[in-house]
Amino acid sequence: MATEVLFYHLMSQSLEAVLPGLLLKCLERDWTVVVQCGSDERVAALDAHLWSFSDDGFLPHGTAADGFAEHQPVYLTAAEDNPNDAQVRFLVDRARPGSIEGYARIVLMFDGQDPEALADARLHWKTFKGQGADVTYWQQKPNGGWERKA
Repeated sequence: MATEVLFYHLMSQSLEAVLPGLLLKCLERDWTVVVQCGSDERVAALDAHLWSFSDDGFLPHGTAADGFAEHQPVYLTAAEDNPNDAQVRFLVDRARPGSIEGYARIVLMFDGQDPEALADARLHWKTFKGQGADVTYWQQKPNGGWERKA
């Protein structure tokens, strides 16, 4: 079965506003997740955000600094590692994708206001299609919802 690759084009909300909800949906499906960021600084910022994004609770996750990576339901990294044997890999903040082998789903999120991020996304679309992945493109609507465009 081909890996499913979803492109999420952020238009009206920030990554910080959208990512926690998508991660929670993955956890509801009993999927483990790796979130690959573009830098260690972004990992640290998302780590702090995921602990405090909601007054109702938190999103269980960890980083290399926390240890026990193999037990983390959501693992944040700036590398291509997969220590928690994740089924889903999120690529954020212009993180460079590595191999898609072994993943059920890859989710590439990019900022629609950043021309370089748009160019990267187009290049990655072609690469993933060439690898035989099942590729879909979702654009954010003004209300924050998603519309499938391709």
